[in-house]
Formats: sequence, C-alpha cells, structure tokens
Amino acid sequence: MTPIDRLNAIMARLRAPVGGCPWDVEQTFETIAPYTLEEAYEVADAIERGDMDDLKSELGDLLFQVVFHARMAEEQGLFVFDDVADAIADKLERRHPHVFGDEAAKADGVAQKARWEDIKAAERKAKAQHGVLDDVPVGLPALARAAKLTKRAARVGFDWPSTDEVFDKLHEEVAELRAEIAAGDLDKAKGEVGDLLFVVANLARKLGVEPEDALRGSNAKFVRRFGFIEAELGKAGKTPEQSDLVEMDGLWDAAKAAERA
Repeated sequence: MTPIDRLNAIMARLRAPVGGCPWDVEQTFETIAPYTLEEAYEVADAIERGDMDDLKSELGDLLFQVVFHARMAEEQGLFVFDDVADAIADKLERRHPHVFGDEAAKADGVAQKARWEDIKAAERKAKAQHGVLDDVPVGLPALARAAKLTKRAARVGFDWPSTDEVFDKLHEEVAELRAEIAAGDLDKAKGEVGDLLFVVANLARKLGVEPEDALRGSNAKFVRRFGFIEAELGKAGKTPEQSDLVEMDGLWDAAKAAERA
C-alpha cells in the first residue's frame, strides 16, 4: 500500500457511518474549508520560520485537507482523489506546452508568460467566465485578493502609469477617511478604511511586493518589539499595565535601535 493509499484508507475509516469518528462524519465542505485555509497559513508560517521539520508536518496536514474534501466528494458521487490528481496533472501539462508540448521554441520567459495568460484566458472562456475578474477567488485573504484584482485589471490596461498616481490616490483616501471620522460617520469611515487598504494593496502590487507577505513581516516585527518592551519592563519588576505610553514608546525606539545594531 502506498502512503497516499494508506492516507485515503484512513480517511475512509474516519468517515465511516459505523465505527468512524463522529466529528469527522458530521463535517461538510463548508465546515472543513476554514481548516483548509488555516493549514495553508501554517505551511507558510513554517516556511517563513525556516523550520523544515515543521514544514513536513504542516504539508501533511494540508494534504489531509485535500484527502478530506476528496473523500466527501466521493461519498456524494462527485469525484475521487485520483480525479483531483489527474486534474492538476492535466492543467500543468496544458499550461506548460513549452515543456510537454511542441513549443520548445517559446522557451524564453516573456513568451512563456504570454502563453500562460493565453491558456488561462481560454480556460476561463471554457468555464463561461467571460469577465476579467470572474475567477479571482472570493475566499482569498482580502489584501491578497485586492492585489490580484488590480493585477488582473492591469493586464487589460486599467492601471496607473506609475506609483506617483498611487501615492496621490493614497493621500486622497486618507483625507476622505479623516473627513468621515471628523463627521462622526463610522459606517462611511469603515468604507474609507477599506478603500485605503485597497490602494495600499495596489501600491504593493506595483512595487512587486505581496501585501500578505509584507503584513506578516510587520506583524512579526510588532510581536518581536513588543516582546522587547515586556522583557525590559520585567527587568524593572513591571508589566505593561503598570507602565505608560511614554515609557513604552521609549522602549519601542530602543527595540528598533537594537535591531539596527
């Protein structure tokens, strides 16, 4: 029995109405989807930390999610795990004709990218997805989806010429947000915060930066620097609650200086 056959057999046993795991049996595509996203993030986290042992484990968790979805689909007579594997294999061969087909002459990067987009456009047309943005997944993290939406629109010419115009728009959105806050209209302020984040995602895309990656880096930086604050306060027998903004801000600057040293 191959490892994947063993995994599929375990999944079938867990989902068995008689003798299976009650929790696994009651799950649906909808209830499992959040776990699928969570496992993908944990894979990314292991990569970011450079923990290859953990990455092996997290990849296994993510693979289990695929097996889980495939098992539920098999139970409903929709498809089986092998169909999933065949589908991605077919797609990879279809999207890489320069490797698997007769287009070896189009092996340079520019031609590959153009051909890739042509193939994806044909796939969208075959799925009756005629709109430029039709197949940008709604379930993506909001910042990542914003960057993908603007990238897709840019391919058909709907894009600012440079980052200068993006910065102008950024200043405009900040001013509109300030105005709504001053007016006390929090519902409109919420919309303006969204507009501001959308422009920031667009700026990241223009700079070739993945906004999710950038924000994860900033999150890690905040955790690291705040940990420094807590540690320094602890040396004085204090907690953050026993400190004040002036003291903690000074320690924040010290954390920044220590990172630069």
